[in-house]
Amino acid sequence: MDKEEKISILLFKNLIFTILLPGVVAIVLPYRIGIKDKVLPVQFWNFFQYGGLLLVFVGSVMLLSCIVNFAFKGKGTLSPAFPAKKLVTTGLYCYSRNPMYIGVMLVLAGEMLFVLSLSLLIYSIIVFACFHTFIILHEEPRLRRVFGAEYENYTKKVRRWI
Repeated sequence: MDKEEKISILLFKNLIFTILLPGVVAIVLPYRIGIKDKVLPVQFWNFFQYGGLLLVFVGSVMLLSCIVNFAFKGKGTLSPAFPAKKLVTTGLYCYSRNPMYIGVMLVLAGEMLFVLSLSLLIYSIIVFACFHTFIILHEEPRLRRVFGAEYENYTKKVRRWI
């Protein structure tokens, strides 16, 4: 398999896992929980709708930037099934060890703000608690095992969240 085929397969895997993981958490479930019945026509939008859209945009750009970084620098995907083969410490990973999760949380915050939904606020808090628990119990121990001193040095320079 040549280099172009490997890159194509990796990008395809990233597309699939983007749809499955953040797609379900940040789009499908929020839509089912509280967005579908609350979207106002544009002429009635106010600060909350525009602010919400801005957060969704920023979060989406962050998420996509991280996914591309994982594919090209880390040679992996955002899925725990096909993790990065190299530790990614560039791009947004210079500022946070978990910018992909921050991107998803910004999308959720934007959706919640857009429709002013208490249900989405509660859902977002639950999602963040799940992310934080998964990171502490699964991701960080795995990264320590796989990358050893390189990851330890990274944790001393870059914070878990912000």
